[in-house]
Amino acid sequence: MKKILTLWLAMGLFALLFVGSSMASGDDDQVSMYTIAGGDSGFPAPYSHYPRGGGYVYMSLIFDTLVWKNETGYVPALAESWEMEGDDTYVFHLRDDVTWNDGVKFTADDVVFTIDYTKDHPYIWASTAMVEGAEKVDDYTVKMYLSEPYAPFIDEVGGTHPILPEHVYEGVDDPENFQDEAAATGTGPYTLADYDKVQETYRFVARDDYYGGSPRARELRIVKVSPEMASAALAQGDVDAVSISQDMIEHLENQGLSILTSSANGWAYKLMINHQKEPISDERFRQALAYAIDREQLVEIVGRGRGLVGNQGSVPPYHSWYNPDVEEYQHSPDKARELLDDMGYNGEAIELLTKGGSVEYERIAELIKEDLEEVGINVDLRAMDSKTVDSKVGDWEFDLAVSGHGGAIGDPNFLAKMNSGWQFNSDRYSEDQELNDLLEEQVTETDEDDRRDMIDRIQVLYAEDVPAIVLFYPEWAWAHDGQVDLYYTVDGVANGIPIPLNKLAFVGREG
Repeated sequence: MKKILTLWLAMGLFALLFVGSSMASGDDDQVSMYTIAGGDSGFPAPYSHYPRGGGYVYMSLIFDTLVWKNETGYVPALAESWEMEGDDTYVFHLRDDVTWNDGVKFTADDVVFTIDYTKDHPYIWASTAMVEGAEKVDDYTVKMYLSEPYAPFIDEVGGTHPILPEHVYEGVDDPENFQDEAAATGTGPYTLADYDKVQETYRFVARDDYYGGSPRARELRIVKVSPEMASAALAQGDVDAVSISQDMIEHLENQGLSILTSSANGWAYKLMINHQKEPISDERFRQALAYAIDREQLVEIVGRGRGLVGNQGSVPPYHSWYNPDVEEYQHSPDKARELLDDMGYNGEAIELLTKGGSVEYERIAELIKEDLEEVGINVDLRAMDSKTVDSKVGDWEFDLAVSGHGGAIGDPNFLAKMNSGWQFNSDRYSEDQELNDLLEEQVTETDEDDRRDMIDRIQVLYAEDVPAIVLFYPEWAWAHDGQVDLYYTVDGVANGIPIPLNKLAFVGREG
C-alpha cells in the first residue's frame, strides 16, 4: 500500500542533506533596508496577529516552527531531522545551536511546553488536538504521541505551529492580549524593532546570531500603501516589493522591474453564505445562487482573463487531489429561476457584504448583484472594511459576503478546515452528516488510494450542498526590484499562505 506517512519519514531521514541549502537564495551582497507594501496585520506574536496570511507571515519573521518550506519543499528548521515510530509517534531531533532573541537557550523543554500550552490556548492556524502528549527524551529530542494516525501532521503542525519560549509564556494566561515586548521573543531571523498600529507599519531588525546565518536583508519594513498607489510607490523606489493588479504587469516589466505571477497558489475569491438563515438555509436557494452567478464573467472582467473558474468541489483544478466529476453549476439563469420558483421564494431582499476600498472585491460584488437581480433576487449591497466583514461573517451577522482566502493547496485536509473548522474562513457547515464524517475520518487514513476515494466523495457532497460558492482562482502578481530573490513557497507558506514573502528569501544561503 502507498503510505502517505512514508513520505514524511523519508523527508525526516534525509533532512540533513538539505540543511546547507535550506536558507533560500540571493547573492552575497547585503541589503541594508528592504521595504514591503503591506499594512496592519496585528501584533506579530503567535496569538495576537490577525487571522490572515499577512499576520502569519510577519509573525514568522520572529518565530520558527520545527519544519519549514522553501521554493522546492520541506527543509529543517528548529528540528534538524525527524522520523516516525509506528504510525502514531513522531520523533524530532532538535538543533543544539539555537537561542531565543533574548539570549536564552532553546531546548526540548520549549517544544513540550508549546504542545502543552496549546491544549488550553489553541492556536488559530494549527490545531494540536491530535497530539496526546509530548515527551522530552533529552535536551534536544522530543517525541510526540498522537491519539491516532494523522496524515497531514507535518504540514499542519510541524511546519505551521510556532514554537513558544517557555520562560516567557509559562505565566501568560491571556496570550491574545499579551503584546508586551517579551511577547515577540522568538528564535527566528528577525526581532521586532517597532510596530505602529495607527500608521500600520512594522520594522524588523536582523539577528546576527540566527542559527541559519546572519540575514542578508538587514532591516525589513512593512508600510501601508493604498492599492491605487502601490505600483507608483514601487516605480518611484519608495517600496521594494508590492502586490499589483494584472493591468500593471506589462507597465512595470517595461520599467525593468521583476514580476512574480502564480495561478496555482491556493487562493480563491469566495461567496460566504449564511446557510443557517432562511431562505438561504434551503439547499435549492444556494444552488440557485450557484447557477445565477456568471463566474466566467468574473474571471474575464475582474481577473482580466487571468485565472480559473472556481471548482464547486472546493479543490482547485491544478491540485493533485482534484475530482473533475462534480457539479460545476454552469451559468444558467433559467435553472436558477426554476429552483427559486420550486421553493416558493418571494423575492425578499438579501444583504450582500463586500470589502470596501478594494476595486476587485467591489467589482465582484457589483457583478454578483446584477446576476442575482436578473433571476429575481433583490440584493442590498453594502461595502465595509475588511476586518468588519470578517467579523460579521464570524458572528453570523450576514446573508452573503464576498470574501477570499488562500490555503487550498498542500494536504487536502484544507477541506476540513474550510468546511467544518473554526477559522474565520470556515463555512462551518454541519447539516450533511456524511460530509462531516468523511472530513473527520480522512485525516486518519494513511492508505493514499483509500483516502483519495474519501476526498473525491467529499468534493461531490460539497458541490451538492453549496455551503459556499468558490467564485474563481485569480492569478496573483507581485512586483519587486530584484534586490531579494522572492519566490512563491511550494504549497504556500506554512499550511498554504500564497504570499511570496518567505523569510528564508531574506536570509540568504548558508555556505
